Amino acid sequence: MATRNNPYSAFNFMVKLGDQGGEDQITGGFSDVSGLGNEVKYSEYRNGNDPENHVRKIANTNTTDNVTLKRGLIGDLRLFSWLKATREGEYRPQTVTITLLDERRTAVCSWILRAAQPQKYVGATLAGKGGGEVAMEELHLVAERIDFVSLG
Repeated sequence: MATRNNPYSAFNFMVKLGDQGGEDQITGGFSDVSGLGNEVKYSEYRNGNDPENHVRKIANTNTTDNVTLKRGLIGDLRLFSWLKATREGEYRPQTVTITLLDERRTAVCSWILRAAQPQKYVGATLAGKGGGEVAMEELHLVAERIDFVSLG
């Protein structure tokens, strides 16, 4: 990723669910992605004969935050079908790639979720107030690992 003075805009990105060329691949069309995080857990340890009176912090396991994808409801049932298959006992983890684009729509960096699986589906909120809101759906994902890749 090239260094620049102005930060990249957060509204210009693509989401790809599934491996390239797979029939279940879903690309783009999401309005929000949140939860791209990773946390390293630490254990505290101190030797009994250590001359300093403090514990050492030793890295051990890490966890990936749950990621939420949101999009306007368009009638494509593949997200819900993936959740349905999972709840019925099918093991179908996917690779999910979220790519940030610059102003020219050139890929800048990507977050890659490894072994992602659906955790929760939230359907649209329906209200008859006559407003101009868009019907939205959400898919919450769990993943075993998240990687960050610089493309510039």
